[in-house]
Amino acid sequence: MERRGTITAAMRQAAEDFRSRFAVAQLDPLRALDYLQPRTGKAGPRYRDAQPAQRIETAREEVWRALLAVGGPSSPGGSCLWHVVGWEQSIKDWALGQGWNGRRISQETAAGILVATLGALEAHYRGPR
Repeated sequence: MERRGTITAAMRQAAEDFRSRFAVAQLDPLRALDYLQPRTGKAGPRYRDAQPAQRIETAREEVWRALLAVGGPSSPGGSCLWHVVGWEQSIKDWALGQGWNGRRISQETAAGILVATLGALEAHYRGPR
């Protein structure tokens, strides 16, 4: 999306930061290990010194604050952030499984929700100016 100009580099970085915190928080859905993807076991500098349980709890609190910043977990933005950025589900798959007020959302609308969510996430990570 960044290459097409739909999102900025800062929005992409915010998504990568969220995904990193999401992974440390161990909120991924349960699935089989993919032996084709090497695991490095490296933690970011922010979490390196913390004990494992504290590191996970800190990451979960950061994920929760990010979800609240984009409208909460049951909002379109929160749901999109959790499934598309956190779980790495495709926008199309997320759109097919979602609906508000009994109506499905189109893939184009879902992409718009993602763009707006990443803008709010970027502002959240940037903090007050």
